[in-house]
Order: sequence, then structure tokens, then C-alpha cells
Amino acid sequence: MHPSQALFEDQPAPVFLPVCDHYAGSEKLMLKSLALQNELGPIFDITFDCEDGASIDDDIAHAQLVSRLLCSEGNKYRRVGVRMHDIHHSSFERDVKHIVGTSAEELAYIMLPKVRGAHEVSTAIEQINQAANSQTERKIPIHVLIETQSALAQVNEIAQLDQVESLSFGIMDFVSSHWNAIPASAMRSPGQFVHPLVMRAKIEISAACHLYGKVPSHNVTTEFKDPSTIINDATRAHLECGYTRMWSIHPDQIKPIVKALSPRSAEINEAITILQAAQDKQWGPIEMQGRLHDRASYRYFWTVLKKASLSGIKLPEGAQYLI
Repeated sequence: MHPSQALFEDQPAPVFLPVCDHYAGSEKLMLKSLALQNELGPIFDITFDCEDGASIDDDIAHAQLVSRLLCSEGNKYRRVGVRMHDIHHSSFERDVKHIVGTSAEELAYIMLPKVRGAHEVSTAIEQINQAANSQTERKIPIHVLIETQSALAQVNEIAQLDQVESLSFGIMDFVSSHWNAIPASAMRSPGQFVHPLVMRAKIEISAACHLYGKVPSHNVTTEFKDPSTIINDATRAHLECGYTRMWSIHPDQIKPIVKALSPRSAEINEAITILQAAQDKQWGPIEMQGRLHDRASYRYFWTVLKKASLSGIKLPEGAQYLI
């Protein structure tokens, strides 16, 4: 029996996504991002930005540009999402009309910014589904940016929504919403991993995602010239806060993020050895090197292989069937 069947009989398998979410707002940066994704493979997602990363000169023209690129041959892997304007913005309905209404089948996901609670997310999802219905029966996955205190207060209700597959932490808006009660140093390292209110927000978002099988996505690192800073932030986000995905705002951040959040070869080899032995025992308990393993640890090690595959790490030929 395949691990995905044997190990998740009594619960749904969690959502898995590439570990890096790269943002691009201008046509030049969108095309550059698509070219890089086509070169490296779908080891990172691209989010076309209709909000902060885009010019405010002509929202309709920008939405139409996004739609054209989504439907172009450049979108080879269909791993491109879009950050819409927030639901209260006058351009939100135009984004839905010009992007979802023409490109629903090509959208990997939609990111909703600045939500204030679960009801707003549900309302936005309703509008998105109505626009998509004329083109596709699939429900477009929804990602939600938690950057307001009110959204954080309802993070479990948001994560519980079926169509939501990922929550991201918007650290800059979150810190700003405290009106100087949280220092600016908490927007970057090391402060972002020390300040209790910021760490509380990160951990609550991550915990809500893991409770409902969704993907927690860590906030941006504004440093992009020093790869060690990016790797350190991504590593701490994973080890200290449980994040399995992270935003990129510059092409030079993509490879360091993928490197930091991908499984190491020793862990991959251990996972293969344990899962192959478990499959030989029909997924019953086994002993290996003096340690007991059962379905709980099998689920962990299967996740390791799943993440490795999404990061473009080629498994040995005899182990590929495990994922």
C-alpha cells in the first residue's frame, strides 16, 4: 500500500507547497521570475502582485497584464498565484473580474491581504468562486495574509476554512498596527525572533496551520545581498516557529530559502531506509538502530520525502515510488 494511503487512513493528508513564495509586481519582474522558474523548475511559487508591488497608475491594465501572463506559454508549470487588492479596496472586484474571470484554470492560488477576520475571507472566497464558475469546476486555493491584529484573533477560524491552503505572516503591517508600541527593530532579525508580541503572532499562525493541515508561510527578509542572513532567517523560522514556506522579494533570495527549508541528504536517506522497512512490514511497528518506529514516525519521514521532491531533490530510483 502506498504511504499516502496507509499513513492517512484516519485523517486527511496535509497540504504540501513549494518552500518559497516569490513576489513580483512589475511586468519586467514577472517575466524574469517566470524565466527563472522555467530554468530551475517548480521548486518555488511565483505570486504576481496587484497590491504593494504594483504601480497604482492603472489597476485595470495591471490586472489584464497579470491575466495575459497567467495564460501565456511562460507559465509552464502553473505554479503562479496572484495577490489581489484587499476586499475593501475599490479595485478588488476589478481584480476578480479581469483575473479570475479570465484565468481561473491557470491560477495556482489567490492571496488575500489585509483581512480582518474569517467572515471577510469567506465573503472574498464567495466572490472568487462566482467569477471562476464560468470557466472551471475547481476551487481556486486561497492564501491569506495575516497582518492585522483582528485577523490574528481569528486565525484558527480562518485556517479552518476548506478552501484556504496557506497562511502568511505580514510582519511589517502587523508591527505598524501597534503604533510604535513594538519597535521597528522587530521587523527584522534578530528582533523578529525575540519580541514576544511578534513571536506570539508567528507561533499562533503556524500552530493554526498545523492544526488544520495548512501551510504556514514566513514573512519577508528585507536583506537580499547577504545569503547567510536569508538562510539564517529561514532556518530560524522553521526550527523555532514551525514554518515550512517563506516569502521572497528578490530573485537572489530564492535559492537561499529553498536551500534552508529543504531536507538534508542525511535526513532523506534515513527517511528512505525507515519507510522501505516499514512497507516491508505492512506499515506495522519496526525497530531500527535500537529505536521503535510506527505510523507516527512514518508520517514524519514521508513528509521529509514529499518536501524533498517539491524542492527538486531527485530521490534514488528505488525510492521514488514512496512519494
